[in-house]
Parts: sequence; structure tokens; C-alpha cells
Amino acid sequence: MIIKNNTPKLFVTLSFLLILPFVQKQWFNLYSLNNNDISLYSILYYLSGAICPSLVCLNSLKNYTYYNFYRDKVHSIKIIKGKRLLFLVAINLIFLSYLIADYININFDLIFNLFLEGINVPKQDIPQLSFFIFLISILLIFKKSRFLLKKIILVNFILISLNIWYLQINNISVDNQFRIYRYFGLNDLNLINLFILLGIEISFYTWSFLSYKTNLSDWIVPIPQKGDFLPFLNILIFYFFIIIYYSKLT
Repeated sequence: MIIKNNTPKLFVTLSFLLILPFVQKQWFNLYSLNNNDISLYSILYYLSGAICPSLVCLNSLKNYTYYNFYRDKVHSIKIIKGKRLLFLVAINLIFLSYLIADYININFDLIFNLFLEGINVPKQDIPQLSFFIFLISILLIFKKSRFLLKKIILVNFILISLNIWYLQINNISVDNQFRIYRYFGLNDLNLINLFILLGIEISFYTWSFLSYKTNLSDWIVPIPQKGDFLPFLNILIFYFFIIIYYSKLT
């Protein structure tokens, strides 16, 4: 795999995220001293909820979207083909499509429950969900639509993060009427949001590897080499620090 050395930039970003919670708490404390009036600190505190989600999206778009892999001498190394490849492709494609479909539904569910309570939206049944998953699967197969779908996922992440920030600022409790409530049995909505995105990131990378260039049309995929596992480590390290950020913020 072709890997760019973005370590210095990543280190600066992660260091900033470790400091940011303490700054946000100071803004909140100063805002709390006079919370009846709009002040500079209240504006800074409200806007600061978009900083981390924006950094996550920018980093993901730059480093975890446009993957390139070496394919030299693909016929001289071990390969995956036949039924084993069909199983891997089917499992990964269905799993990734379901995660994306449910993730988008979570966002719509939050918006309607928070801001459009008077509108009764019928719950999605199995045939509708199946069609949505099928549509996403088709989009994932083609390169351009796959990249577009990844951008939609990142926008979805920002919107969910801002909705959660709104819930926390206004002390709104989340119960089982919210779709996000059922995930992982966690009380921290930010962690739920991150874990879903992390699952999508890992599955998206796996799908990018399986569907790279003519892999699927040739029905031959090389067995991953050691270097191909580095992006997994990169993704896990980055999101580990994001989890630390939200833990400190809480």
C-alpha cells in the first residue's frame, strides 16, 4: 500500500485535541458565571462543539478515503478467489451497507425527535431498509459514488455530533424513543457515534482493498501483506485519541 508520512500533522492534531477539553471547560465555567446573557465565552463554548467533529472529518477525508495499493506481480503471490472471495465480498458489502443505512437513519431520527416532534414519520420496515441497503451496496461498487457516499457519511457524523452537543448543552435526556439509544448499551452518545463511525472506517478500508481497480472484475484479490494492515493501526490510534478527548470533555 502507498502510505504518506503524515505523522507530524497527526501529532499536532491529536495534541490539540488533548488540550481542547480543558479550554472548553474554562469557557463553560466563565459562561456559567453569567449564563443569562450572551457573551464571548458562551459563543466560544457553543461553537467549540464543532471543532472535534470537523477535525475528524477532515482527517478521515484526507487519510481514510482515497486508498491506493500496490498490485505488482499480483499473480506471483498468494491470492483469494472463488467461494472464499465471494464470502468476503458479500459479508463486507452487506455489513458496510447496513452500518451506513442505519447510521443515516440515526441522524434523521435525532433530527425529527429534537426539532420536528409534531411530524409523525413512519418507522422504516424491513423491505424499506433492505431496499436502502441494496441501493447503498450499488453505490459502493462504483468508485466515484463510493467516494461521494463516504463524504455523506462524514457530513452525517458532523450532524449527529452537533445534535448530541445540543442535547448536552440543553440537558435533554435520551430514552428508548431515540434510535441511537439501543447501541452498545452505553450512556455516552459521543462514544456511540464514534464507535459506529470507526466500524464504518474499518469496513470501508476493507471494501476499498477488495474492490481496488480490477480486483472484482478479475475475481482475484491478493492476500494482504504486512503493509496493508498499517491503515488499521492508523485508524485505531487516531480514534483512540478521539475517545480520550470525549472522555475528558465529559
